[in-house]
Amino acid sequence: MTGAPPASTEITFQNYAFLQEHIYRESGIVLDEGKHYLLEARLSPIVARRHIGTLNDLCALLRTSRDGPLAREVVEAVTTNETLFFRDIQLWDGLQTVLIPELVERYAATRILRCWSAAASSGQEAYSLAMLLLEMGLRDWCIQIAGTDLNQQILERARSGVYSQLEVNRGLPARYLIKYFVRHGLAWELKEEVRRMVRFVQADLRNVPATFGPFDLVLCRNVLIYFDVATRQRILQRIRGVLPYGGYLVLGSAETTLNVDESFVPRGIGRTTVYAAPQ
Repeated sequence: MTGAPPASTEITFQNYAFLQEHIYRESGIVLDEGKHYLLEARLSPIVARRHIGTLNDLCALLRTSRDGPLAREVVEAVTTNETLFFRDIQLWDGLQTVLIPELVERYAATRILRCWSAAASSGQEAYSLAMLLLEMGLRDWCIQIAGTDLNQQILERARSGVYSQLEVNRGLPARYLIKYFVRHGLAWELKEEVRRMVRFVQADLRNVPATFGPFDLVLCRNVLIYFDVATRQRILQRIRGVLPYGGYLVLGSAETTLNVDESFVPRGIGRTTVYAAPQ
């Protein structure tokens, strides 16, 4: 006589809905129907590491500890951390040739430039900006770059400034690698002159305090697409609160403030669009 068949590992409809609600409540991220494959890929390592059993068992544990370490671990696992150095080269060309020179002229008297890399992930965007500003001759300026993310674990990676060969091969010009990195075995570490320009802070974009900032340039790219309209409006309102008149917001190429927050003023910079803060 054969033994009983193994229990199904497929997540139930009820548990998938529970995870959707949990992730939305904790991060604002909307997990669409049909993303079971994403949940399995992101959460299976937690199931294996904690010897839980199945995703359904994981949900059972979450229901008893919704505010504990496991709950935070689940949200951080689902958070998208895809990033690379100098992502979307057309944007960086526009920053270098138009936008940053404009800001440099505006703040020539104070020689202070304040920037924010929202949803900074493992830090490539914030460090790309730091290296660009150094290349533009702003070493004697007071450059303040804040990088924020909801995921504390990924922020620890960002603070380390250490990247694999694959990561530095993605978007980073060879001359930047030679000039601003030191090789350690199979990894590359950013030099201190770059790392000290950036501070990484854990923050939820939906609840950024008005005391955070102000900033002259905000990069919030490829983030809003993961939220519903109400959450996008809330995030853009928070960004407006830390952007003085004349400051700029930069979104991803597939994102816009149109029909979400009409107070921002679109402006073409080369082949990309940025959004000027309202008066």
